[in-house]
Amino acid sequence: MDANTFGLMSAGFANALMPSNLIMMIIGVTIGIVVCWCAGIESGCMPGLSAAMGVALLLPLTFGMAPETGLIMLGGIYCGAIFGGSISAILIHTPGTPASAATALDGYELTKQGKAGKALGTACIASFFGGLLSCISLYFFAPMLAELAMKFGSPEYFWLALFGLTIIAGVTTGSMVKGLMSGAFGLILSTIGMDPMEGTERFMFGIDELYNGINVTCALIGLFSLSQVFILAEKAIKERRSIVKFHDSVMLKFRELKQIGPTVIRSWLIGNIIGILPGAGASIACFLGYNTAKQFSKKPEDFGRGSIEGVAGSEAANNAVTGGSLIPTLTLGIPGESVTAVLMGGLIIQGLQPGPELFTKYAPMTYTFFAGFVIVQFFMLLIGLGGCRIFAHISKLSDAVLIPCIFVLCVVGSFAINNSFVDVVTMFIFGIMGYLMRKLGLNTAAVVLALILGPIGERGLRRSLTLSGNDITILFSTPICWVLITLCILSSFSPLLMDWLKKGKQAIKGK
Repeated sequence: MDANTFGLMSAGFANALMPSNLIMMIIGVTIGIVVCWCAGIESGCMPGLSAAMGVALLLPLTFGMAPETGLIMLGGIYCGAIFGGSISAILIHTPGTPASAATALDGYELTKQGKAGKALGTACIASFFGGLLSCISLYFFAPMLAELAMKFGSPEYFWLALFGLTIIAGVTTGSMVKGLMSGAFGLILSTIGMDPMEGTERFMFGIDELYNGINVTCALIGLFSLSQVFILAEKAIKERRSIVKFHDSVMLKFRELKQIGPTVIRSWLIGNIIGILPGAGASIACFLGYNTAKQFSKKPEDFGRGSIEGVAGSEAANNAVTGGSLIPTLTLGIPGESVTAVLMGGLIIQGLQPGPELFTKYAPMTYTFFAGFVIVQFFMLLIGLGGCRIFAHISKLSDAVLIPCIFVLCVVGSFAINNSFVDVVTMFIFGIMGYLMRKLGLNTAAVVLALILGPIGERGLRRSLTLSGNDITILFSTPICWVLITLCILSSFSPLLMDWLKKGKQAIKGK
């Protein structure tokens, strides 16, 4: 790193420590664990509501904020939600998010042994170190990748968009066919609005509000939030399972910290690598971290019977994904998972395009966000350890409370974007789409990615052909193009990898 980079890092921390940003960090982390505390809508510890849903639902709140402040708040929600999923996983054996599925294996066993506090403390501390260490790669690797992105031309951006679509569609769905169908549907929707090259109207149906295309935020709220309302409404209105009362301390002893230390380091490395790979996500990292912890443990027989190493291995890995997943999102515009896709939508709404400009023209804002992401980890530790008992009882809320609260926030949030009824209608349409796609086993994340990456790929392809006089060989003219083509081909085998990982999960559960 040069002196200029260190200067930006120092200035970033100075800006991040401003009172307004610190307040947003606290609010963001708290909301991440319990979305909209006052309304009783929970994102992390309430079973069934994902981190992506929480971030999408609260995205409209950042519109009036400075870009860096809004991003810091969303980053806090992201980190808080990933940790928050462990609360219900440990206390009632119901993962709040897919990223906490492995945590439930040993966490709930510890709860049955009267050690719920120790399990929650382990989860919180491991999450803290996993997230904090992931910031190292964010600081060091993101600028390097951004420099490489500066060499990208129109052909490279076409292949980059295609790579993002193929790997997300393949990895997150498990079925390449369904993934490609979802991606293709999103690509069709991305053509609505003004033609990027000719400036003519396309598929607008006389609706002037669609001139700039489909509002990505409305699509996100519909696909991730309103569709969940429909899913919940299908079920019988019932009270949540009772929470186990625990009286043991959430603080770990020194020997216990020493015991989980090597596990946290290994899981951090695993989670970071998984996070950098677009599409892999925290749900994969948690099982890989858990399995690795078991392989290196001195007492592998304790796993599945109440091992703090198992809890630490899962939670450190899934939280390490947070920093890693931001690297391709900010530098290349390829979200690492569904949550970062929503964060990317927040950037676009603020008028910022992910890519090299974030590290040149908007470098002060970017490094302020990086610093805020570091500080967020400390707030997550403090709020997590101090509020575990309180947050646990929020899981008692019934669907009768959740459904109307989420519905109201969906409508209000969509309307607040542009004060337009068209945006509300768009949100409803995508909510119905999201519901049907979930029923059919299709991938809603692929649709979001296609909406974001589709215009980038289209502009890259059409500009390339225009510059070359319709000579298609321009798409194969540089080494970077060939690297991206290779990655696109390799991503086609991602369903095979998912099958292998699923077999590993089943083997772990069987044991």
